[in-house]
Amino acid sequence: MFGIQYIKVNPTYYVIHFAGGRKRRAGRGLSFFYYKPSSSIVVIPVGSADVPFIFNELSQDYQPLTVQGELTYRIFDPELVASLLNYTVDSLPTRYTSEDPQKLAQRLINLLQVMVRAEVQKLPLRDVIKSSEAVASLVFEKMKTSDSLKSLGVEVMALAIQAIRPVPEVARALESEAREAMMRTADQAIYDRRNASVEQERRIKENELNTEIAVEEKKRQIRETKVDADLVVEKKQQEVRETQLSGQIALETDRKNLVAAHTENARTEADAQAYAMQASLKVLQNLEPAVLQLLAVRSADPKLMVSMAFKELAQNAARIGNLNISPDLLQLLMQDGDSSNQAPHVAKGHEG
Repeated sequence: MFGIQYIKVNPTYYVIHFAGGRKRRAGRGLSFFYYKPSSSIVVIPVGSADVPFIFNELSQDYQPLTVQGELTYRIFDPELVASLLNYTVDSLPTRYTSEDPQKLAQRLINLLQVMVRAEVQKLPLRDVIKSSEAVASLVFEKMKTSDSLKSLGVEVMALAIQAIRPVPEVARALESEAREAMMRTADQAIYDRRNASVEQERRIKENELNTEIAVEEKKRQIRETKVDADLVVEKKQQEVRETQLSGQIALETDRKNLVAAHTENARTEADAQAYAMQASLKVLQNLEPAVLQLLAVRSADPKLMVSMAFKELAQNAARIGNLNISPDLLQLLMQDGDSSNQAPHVAKGHEG
């Protein structure tokens, strides 16, 4: 409508929009509206592309050959390609207005053919038909560093030469020659096999005799080796027994020393304890029994103190006129340890 159109390209295409002789926008995978009467849309595929090829060449010995394969390339500088070839489209991204997009692939094939010819002409027919992979590797390395490709904004990603074949007449001749050579080889193999069988029988007999001699020699060596091994084993066992005996002797000696040391330590400890007890009791030898009894009672249980008080009363019963003991005091003496702490206080209160 009114000359305004819409275009949308995939990410594998680089689009350039020219309007009024000036570049308005450029990029991969763009979509936009444009005014067709004053606009030019250039769409360049930047994804990888495969180009099959087949061409004829001559080997070093002037034999015709057919080289067949496939070239993979991509455009790395689309704006440079757009400046060299016409990639203008008409409304649709793949509807080109010229045949220039097909020219790029043909230029690559022409360059490839020149490089392949240079390699093929270095080899004779028999060698070149077996060297397709080597030729492909050499040509691929040359194309990667080619200034002609760089000036086109293109780089080669892969090159595969699927076959290098001679013409049918030459191929049949080679097949016949190879077949005759194989038959001659087969006949010669039969004669050689017959002659070899006789020679082989003689060698077998010699080998049998040599084998018997070698077996007897090996048996003798085995017997000698076994005797030597038995002597070594016996010697090692004797050393082990001596080592074990020495270890047991040392262990018993250590045990004897341990028992002696333990006895000496026990004796020393008993002497020390006896001396400490004697020194402790020496201070108490000259004290009165009553004083000793008082010292013992100071830290005793209150019930014990009350019992000792009753004992003193019993010893002085002749001098006591009347003694009153309240039931509360007896009840406190019969209670558990939690209430016994109050017994002296209660007894003292009754004495008062």
